[in-house]
Amino acid sequence: MDITSFYFLCFYAVLLLLYYVLPRRLQWPLLLAASLFVYGAPWHRILLVWPLAACAVTWGAAQLIHRIGPSGEKRGLCRTILIADAVILIGILFAFKYIRYGRAIDVPPGLSFYTFALLGYAIDVYNEIAEPQKNPARVGLYGMYFPLMVSGPVLRFREDAGQLFEHHAFSYENLTFGLQRMLYGFFKKLVIAERAGVIAAAVFGSYTAEGGDPYGGWTVLLGILMFTIQLYTDFSGCMDIVLGLSETFGLRLPENFRTPFFAKTIAEYWRRWHITLGVWMKEYVFYPLLRSAAFTKLGKTLRAKCGKKTGKQLTTFAAMFLLWFLIGLWHGGDIKYVIGSGLLHWFYIVFGEATLPFFKKLNGKLHIPMEGRAADIFRVIRTFILVNIGNTFFRAASAGAAVRMLRGVFTGGRSALAGEGFAQLGLDRIEWLLLIFSILVLIVFSVLQHRDELAGLDDTHAVRRRIAALPFIPRWLFYFAALFFVILFGQYGPGYSAAEFIYQGF
Repeated sequence: MDITSFYFLCFYAVLLLLYYVLPRRLQWPLLLAASLFVYGAPWHRILLVWPLAACAVTWGAAQLIHRIGPSGEKRGLCRTILIADAVILIGILFAFKYIRYGRAIDVPPGLSFYTFALLGYAIDVYNEIAEPQKNPARVGLYGMYFPLMVSGPVLRFREDAGQLFEHHAFSYENLTFGLQRMLYGFFKKLVIAERAGVIAAAVFGSYTAEGGDPYGGWTVLLGILMFTIQLYTDFSGCMDIVLGLSETFGLRLPENFRTPFFAKTIAEYWRRWHITLGVWMKEYVFYPLLRSAAFTKLGKTLRAKCGKKTGKQLTTFAAMFLLWFLIGLWHGGDIKYVIGSGLLHWFYIVFGEATLPFFKKLNGKLHIPMEGRAADIFRVIRTFILVNIGNTFFRAASAGAAVRMLRGVFTGGRSALAGEGFAQLGLDRIEWLLLIFSILVLIVFSVLQHRDELAGLDDTHAVRRRIAALPFIPRWLFYFAALFFVILFGQYGPGYSAAEFIYQGF
């Protein structure tokens, strides 16, 4: 059931009404029932088996670990149980994502997101920083809360799950703020992402794995830029819908985006983009790697040979290599994902850290200021360009096609930037104007959010509070104008199916 569909909105409206009409003790069981319905809808009922099995296995493993006692004499047995649970969860994930490659096998919805969430829960119980749940239904709701099946965010039990089982009174602010955020998400997805995706598909589609008749020059740059806009508005739009919907139920899920294109470095970019995945990878992959026996031994060897500081840095870079390789592999089995979403970003970060002392000295000799507005703008633009290079690999038909696209920026090719050529990219003049206007609106709201963040305000609420503080008539004029803009200009309707969210496939 697509969360941008009319049927889903009808389902959501009925669910929201029942949520506040029924006794509060039934709120979380109602969400569990809704999740079971969505995961096991009539058209893919068999797929419900996998998340149910994952929740059951993890619940059982956590119970066993707790009863045996992970800090006692049988800690080794607890570790074996945890490893068995991880092998089962990751094995299912691996089988569906990679062994099925090239076969017509449906992937369970939300596979990666509930796998990571459940695995984190089991690890936290093993580390005795999360209370095991006696009721398996609670683990079921935590693992299968239905809005997360599209693109996350990745929850952590000890921080996010408690509110799922609390009683929530009706709040006008939660309702209105949540609906506003959902509307903003629909605007991003249906008005911007769907149109930008048409242009990106036309340009990237000209660079097939075999060759094709490709575009070149500025047209390639436009296609790459449009895909980056599509990816951001698609993914962050999905998050706005999911977090806004949850807010209407009184649930505050973790943020997954914080104005990522204002980042000054790649490391900062990844602290702002897909935040919950980055936090999960650091906590459950990166830090355990650094503490492992192999990396402890490697660190001692490198510190002895290269010095304390350099040895520690090289050890960290080695662990980061494995981390970014896994992130790239998670996005897909093709080498283009390993490069574009993984190792290329590892290279950016390592190169930046390794050359930072050199550039500090060089800038000092050349009297180039390292601080100030001009330096910040330069860093933001530089980071944005590097991200676009990675996104080219992410979207291209193959790694080779991505290299040819980047080369095509300078070597030329067909152009769609003259006369009526814009129509070749799939949008007519009116559609182009709508897209440009909508992107400008997005930029304005992003700037406001970023300013609120710099001022120490809650950037996800501050803009909405300003709108809510307007006098009654202009406030509701704004609401209705935004609503009808999305209704009139969103890419949807009879005979049209919005493309699935890009990260839904991961």
